[in-house]
Amino acid sequence: MMDEEIYRKYVRAGRIAADARNYGIKHIGAGVSYLEIAEMVEKRIKDAGAELAFPVNLSVNEVAAHFTPAHNDKLFFKKGDVVKLDVGAHVDGYIADTAATVEVESENYSALIDASREALMKVVDIVKPGMGLGEIGRIVSDTIESKGFKPIENLSGHSLQRYILHAGLSIPNVPDSTHEVLRKGQVVAIEPFASTGAGHVVSRGVSNIYRYVRMPLFRDVKTRVMAKKIKMRFNTLPFAERWCTSFIPDTKNGLRRMVVAGSIYGYPQLIDGAKGIVSQHEHTIIVTEDGCEVTT
Repeated sequence: MMDEEIYRKYVRAGRIAADARNYGIKHIGAGVSYLEIAEMVEKRIKDAGAELAFPVNLSVNEVAAHFTPAHNDKLFFKKGDVVKLDVGAHVDGYIADTAATVEVESENYSALIDASREALMKVVDIVKPGMGLGEIGRIVSDTIESKGFKPIENLSGHSLQRYILHAGLSIPNVPDSTHEVLRKGQVVAIEPFASTGAGHVVSRGVSNIYRYVRMPLFRDVKTRVMAKKIKMRFNTLPFAERWCTSFIPDTKNGLRRMVVAGSIYGYPQLIDGAKGIVSQHEHTIIVTEDGCEVTT
């Protein structure tokens, strides 16, 4: 049974993340900058009294996940872009993770966007303790394929724990032979991805998203000082390049040096293998006695 105080923190984080997600989706439009949306959504979360579980992800068209603008980013949304907005908030380390997709001022990919949304809602409607993770993957896959698209086989949902965004349990988007089942009290993020392309992603390009791993092994004083500050500020959660400008003057080279030192991990962008267009929808749920509660 989940402690009542912990439950309240998960629910509050979910409410704040959902509000920020909806706020960001409403403001995405042609000519609006990626940076403006990212900063506006992150400010919305902080103003509501939560903290950021990870940088706002703005993954456009064939980019399925893992992109946030740098501090000096000059990218702007264009008419026809398919934008995945992925948002994370936490209250005292208890995380809500949620995403939605919007097409900028056109409707060429409405069916694709609906496919990932419908797959998510079908899972939410029937999930319960004892349900196999492979069955969730089958439902997601069948739903997306019935619409003429491909689920992304090497992206998955995940369990959540305090200050841990990916806590060990993977929720597949395709049928899976795992014998793992959901259990009452678990907190998981369900996130179907639908694609017009290959149905799998490859790693390419810099995302501007990082995560602390360890103190650097060699005796570079500057790198060790930066690593200590990153650990203190961001704990185990992912962080953005633009969050570091106040204490790392040359963020691009400073962070690259820390990646080489093994002190931080740099997430790559995840791009559809055939450069197909990708949609995503995501909710965080708490598994209850006879179903689930959506926190986001």
